[in-house]
Amino acid sequence: MSSDSQLDGLKFEQRHGKSRVRLGRVWRSKQGVHFMVEWNVSISLFSDCINSYVRDDNSDIVATDSMKNTVYAKAKECSEQVSAEDFAILLAKHFTSFYKQVTAAFVNIVEKPWERVSVDGQPHQHGFKLGSEKHTTEVVVKKSGSLQLRSSIQGLTVLKTTKSGFEGFVRDRYTALPDTRERILATEVTATWRYSYESISSVPQKSLYFAERYADVKQVLVNTFFGPPTGGVYSASVQSTLFQMAKAVLNRFPDISSVELKLPNLHFLPVNILSKENSIVKFEDDVYLPTDEPHGTIEASLSRFWSKM
Repeated sequence: MSSDSQLDGLKFEQRHGKSRVRLGRVWRSKQGVHFMVEWNVSISLFSDCINSYVRDDNSDIVATDSMKNTVYAKAKECSEQVSAEDFAILLAKHFTSFYKQVTAAFVNIVEKPWERVSVDGQPHQHGFKLGSEKHTTEVVVKKSGSLQLRSSIQGLTVLKTTKSGFEGFVRDRYTALPDTRERILATEVTATWRYSYESISSVPQKSLYFAERYADVKQVLVNTFFGPPTGGVYSASVQSTLFQMAKAVLNRFPDISSVELKLPNLHFLPVNILSKENSIVKFEDDVYLPTDEPHGTIEASLSRFWSKM
């Protein structure tokens, strides 16, 4: 993907951009309801500007300060609310079409989780609070209009106090962990999915399509992790739950071609305190020591056969 050339028999690759461009954007409806986003934007351009490296000629360089200013100018031009994905595509399309020397553009956006508050049971017109998990997107657009689009959820922390076990695993002389069919299951989900759209022209034109898709994917992941509100669903392992979550996303959303999940096992260790005389605290699935150091790491990806994850 990077711009490369042959220099004195050596292969030279380069790209440049602007990172951590902080952006807040507010939209106001005619009814007085405000909508807002806070984005952290990073841009990297693949361009033919080799002369700046080898001949002290900067005439082909797109200044990173110009990239920063473009973020704010394009945000101003968006008179209607847009998703992070649509804004990333808009930026990447601009850089590849406006500058003849730019062959491809990479744009990453991390959205801070501001959520509308409710007061006396009513959604506030202009009041927001900071949530937890973050919405991110990564876009690569080439001059030809070809597109790679990924989105992700980061920091989605979930826990269930029962309906989880782990047994029948490999045992050797280093194994101390007992089998169990009753434990707390807690994890901080990182989910990344790739959309099947391969060109800018194929992207849905529906307003806030990707924002809605993000919310729907998150709901499917949560619902699959917990199961029905009454009774839940049993998890034989984090691996089993991960697979069911990934499979549910692909089954539900045909325009998602692959999904990668990372589920660290945030442990709640049973507490037993014993004295010489008798037990001071006897564990009965009720008292735990929460710890995430060290913790298990479980990650996998699930793709349709034609996917390019």
